[in-house]
Amino acid sequence: MQSKKLAGPKPGVATKQRLDIAEIREDSVVLKDGTMRAVLLVSSINFALKSEEEQNAIIAAYVSFLNALEFPLEIVVQSRRLNIDAYLLKLGQVEKEQTNELLKIQIADYREYIKELVEMGDIMSKRFYVAIPYDPLSDKRKGFWSRFGEVLTPGTAIRLGTERFKKRRRDLFARVEHVQMLLSSMGLTSVILDTQSLIELFYNLYNPELAETEKMVEIGKVRIEE
Repeated sequence: MQSKKLAGPKPGVATKQRLDIAEIREDSVVLKDGTMRAVLLVSSINFALKSEEEQNAIIAAYVSFLNALEFPLEIVVQSRRLNIDAYLLKLGQVEKEQTNELLKIQIADYREYIKELVEMGDIMSKRFYVAIPYDPLSDKRKGFWSRFGEVLTPGTAIRLGTERFKKRRRDLFARVEHVQMLLSSMGLTSVILDTQSLIELFYNLYNPELAETEKMVEIGKVRIEE
């Protein structure tokens, strides 16, 4: 027999058990409750710089956008301290390769100026996301018992086969196209986050400090051990 001291503490609950995400697959997020999500990265508008007429038009378009929705969605604004490390490294490389001494000094001064400006000003970058859900329970075309059975075993239902997953994904992305069209009417462009971008998004959300020093690798280069 081993003492408790020798045996060591019991392992904690795995991180994946604390997350609501079951898997990220084919540009969509599958949650443990059986629902799915797609995420759009959306451009922004500098509302304050618009004329009063333009502002009223934007507000009217936003009202129309809300009234045209037949399902809930989530708008997320992500604020992060501006990271210019890559830019500073590039400037440092240009400085080393510069043969003109005067230009070399100017590049060095400019690099220090930009670095101090960002540190002193605490400049933030903002990204705007729209999360679009799909819930099998909301699909009125299915029979009650079919929808009820999927709610009882959502994880199992998601993994039953490719055809069922693709059907749900088609329904989800039909909503995505509808939202993109409505956003376009407000002068906003949007891009669907692919699988790699979704993984990076959640990695950065759950590991904000670690993400600054350890960047995500491409999913094709990740080795998964069963």
